[in-house]
Amino acid sequence: MISIAANLVGCHPRTLRIYEEEGLLDPVRTDTNIRLYSDEDLERVRAIRYLTQTRGVNLAGVKLLLQLRGAADLLDEIADVLDREDAEPTNLSRVERVSDGAAEGKPRNRQRRNGVEL
Repeated sequence: MISIAANLVGCHPRTLRIYEEEGLLDPVRTDTNIRLYSDEDLERVRAIRYLTQTRGVNLAGVKLLLQLRGAADLLDEIADVLDREDAEPTNLSRVERVSDGAAEGKPRNRQRRNGVEL
């Protein structure tokens, strides 16, 4: 079910619906139209979330990547990266890593033409 699948991958059920609307995900449906997610579907969602949140790829880019490259190969590669990241002990919190990126010269905020910070 969608709520259980969303909890397992750490996202909102609406996110899974959006992925389905974009053609990135195709869960099996019961006769009563309830979405059922397989382990393969959940791995695919984890890969999509990795690409969008960690690598900064938008959903159109994810769709293109999955079409151009063998989906199974790409998903396996991303699953390996995620497994390695989970296995590596890290002492930095997410906030510390983000602030380190700002210290490397990356702009933290953009400005509009009239000088209002976003």
